[in-house]
Amino acid sequence: MSKKVVIIGGVAGGASAAARLRRLDEGAQIVVLERTGYVSYANCGLPYYVGGVIADREELTLQSPESFKRRFNVDVRVLTEAVSIDRAARTVHVRSLSDGAEYDESYDTLILSPGAKAFVPATPGVESALCLRLRTVEDALAMRERAVAGGRAVVVGGGFIGLEAAENLLHAGMEVTLLQRSEQVLPPLDADMAAEIHAHLRAKGLDLRFKAAVESYEETAGGLRVHVKGMEPIDCAFAVVAVGVEPDTALAKAAGLELGPKGSIMVDAHMRTSDSAIYAVGDAVAVKNLVTGAVGLTPLAGPANKQGRIAADNICGIASEYKGTQGSTVIKLFDMTAAVTGLNEKAAKAAGIEYSRVYGYWGHHAGYYPGAENMTVKTLFDPATGRILGAQITGGAGVDKRIDVLATAIRSGLTAADLAELELAYAPPYSSAKDPVNMTGFMIENVRAGIVRQYFWDDVAALPRDGSVTLLDVRSEKEYACGHIEGTVNIPLDELRGRLGELDSSRPVYVNCFSGMRSYIACRILSGHGFAEVYNLAGGWRFYNAVMQGQRDSGHYPCGEKITKGTSSPS
Repeated sequence: MSKKVVIIGGVAGGASAAARLRRLDEGAQIVVLERTGYVSYANCGLPYYVGGVIADREELTLQSPESFKRRFNVDVRVLTEAVSIDRAARTVHVRSLSDGAEYDESYDTLILSPGAKAFVPATPGVESALCLRLRTVEDALAMRERAVAGGRAVVVGGGFIGLEAAENLLHAGMEVTLLQRSEQVLPPLDADMAAEIHAHLRAKGLDLRFKAAVESYEETAGGLRVHVKGMEPIDCAFAVVAVGVEPDTALAKAAGLELGPKGSIMVDAHMRTSDSAIYAVGDAVAVKNLVTGAVGLTPLAGPANKQGRIAADNICGIASEYKGTQGSTVIKLFDMTAAVTGLNEKAAKAAGIEYSRVYGYWGHHAGYYPGAENMTVKTLFDPATGRILGAQITGGAGVDKRIDVLATAIRSGLTAADLAELELAYAPPYSSAKDPVNMTGFMIENVRAGIVRQYFWDDVAALPRDGSVTLLDVRSEKEYACGHIEGTVNIPLDELRGRLGELDSSRPVYVNCFSGMRSYIACRILSGHGFAEVYNLAGGWRFYNAVMQGQRDSGHYPCGEKITKGTSSPS
């Protein structure tokens, strides 16, 4: 007798599980229950439909109930809600949302893939029809209909969904204000790596406001009025409430399954719940952090799809394990990209993990080949072993390629020495002979070997200005005149050997340049001439200025030379 598998939730993990089950077992009876009107839809693409980047809504649906039936012989029932689970009887009580009919569906094995739902804060007026969410196809359809050029929208929340919504509403011709309670967008990034993003978003026309707490929403004759603590009310056509998600686990809780952090469903490495006949996958599931070992929530489409496959494997007798997640993700922000994998500083500190950091600034391909775009790479590593713990990258082209290599390095337990040795594909239009990933490895190994000592942007303010140390800027006089750290003296790098007599070798020297490249050379010169304490500013003046002044520099090569039309980098 063939086994019967019922899957609750037909997006990402649920759809992946259904397809994998059929590929492994042609005889199984597979039923998918999905409470929305769509199955196997591209929820990560929803913002781009709102902005018109994806013009046809049909492009959002990877499968329909009919196509799933034809290709996989899977019984997909949309607009169908699982009301309760009877574990003893192995049945799911089901309600049709189209006609209200109710019935019991039996199962041999049950897969829960309920996903996450938008967190709705207890803000007065938040239940207004003009306070929109962006989680389902229906949400995207409603938002696109209301996104009228010339109108104003307010986006509440600066995470991935909030930023993608804001960008695409701007694409739709709306004026957009984004309200964020904290002082940065994209919490997976450290605050210093978010600084250039803030400047970029504002340059693209986003009205970005921090420390902005919404007190209430009020419907008016013209739309919606958003009341913000300490600010003037904002009148708009609608608001997008994107302040986070929470696991949709009411069904699992009512069924008595073991729950974990934030009400998530606890599973083992095989994706089994506390009931051996029930599996769970996706955004509602607690998973192990690959780096720290801690159990928590990581609501991402990639892990959800992998978990669906793993659950199907185990149901069909193939031993398969989910080893954990590292939170690899990337986001497009107009013509800028931000990406992260592994630990950031906040997570490392919370886990009690010792780490150090390096900052690099490189072009995405050879500088002499036209069109190179720069990226900032921040990498955390274990100072004792050189193991890569996390990475964050912001910039233009090529960010996705490097974050994927670094994500692979973390997954594989690679060290900085391994990064330095990686043989990566090279041709001038695609990379440099020493790829940014290789350069990251070189930098870390130099730090670990004591070849260079670093100081950081957040150390600068505390450096004494009483003459007990030397603050040295080795950029050109012209660069120095355009802005510099208070208290620095300027000796251009190419003049340094001839002007060593102007410096006191008995004093610590803190060196900076544009990106850290010239100042590293300066540090080696000074060390070679008997200067015992020499420190290089990680990330250079460019990064320091970005963090402190909220400015993004995209007009210079990594070496600091200004980009002019028709010229190439000398590096």
